[in-house]
Amino acid sequence: MTSTLPAVFSGELWIRRFADSARATEPQLTSLDQRVGDGDFGTNLALGTSAALARLDALTRPDDAAALDAAAAAFLDEVGGTSGPLFGLLLQSLAATVAPSGATAASLAEGVADGLAAIRRVGDAAPGDKTLVDALTPAAEALHSASGSSRPEQALADAARAAWQGVRATARLRASMGRSSYLGERAEGIPDPGAVGVALLFASAADVVRDLGPHLDGDRSG
Repeated sequence: MTSTLPAVFSGELWIRRFADSARATEPQLTSLDQRVGDGDFGTNLALGTSAALARLDALTRPDDAAALDAAAAAFLDEVGGTSGPLFGLLLQSLAATVAPSGATAASLAEGVADGLAAIRRVGDAAPGDKTLVDALTPAAEALHSASGSSRPEQALADAARAAWQGVRATARLRASMGRSSYLGERAEGIPDPGAVGVALLFASAADVVRDLGPHLDGDRSG
């Protein structure tokens, strides 16, 4: 059985909600990254999502795949540093697995798994290194586990919850990659900003369905 997401879910709504979250949390993300990184993560995430909105606005009624592809291109083409290409790879993988006819829980699970593999291949990070992989890995596992559910929106909620748990776990880790690895124990107790960004991405998807789905999608039991 294909678990179709609520009709209110769309790649475009997802990216627009993600952009709202990135803009609202930019000061906090910047503050976090000033403590354990280069200090530019909040700015880069806001820049990437703003560029994604500009590309979305240039499209006429983009389907899920087109919206995600536009966002991927924005991060890959317009955001520097480390985070831009990594978020671009994740969104690019999602765009490649989501059909133009609409996302399903299974296609999102496949896209996130592919994105995680690509990010690990390029960045050489593993769970426990105190990077965004520590939030993306549990989110991918949650999506995979829940992708066959008759309530696919639950898959998004599970993924968001798992990602936030991953964020909290990074606060207990000593970094072994990136600038925070030079801080040693001084980085302990501080969540990884990239992991927070990943959690915001999944929380945005879950929020879209939670807030609007019951009002617009009717009975989808079974």
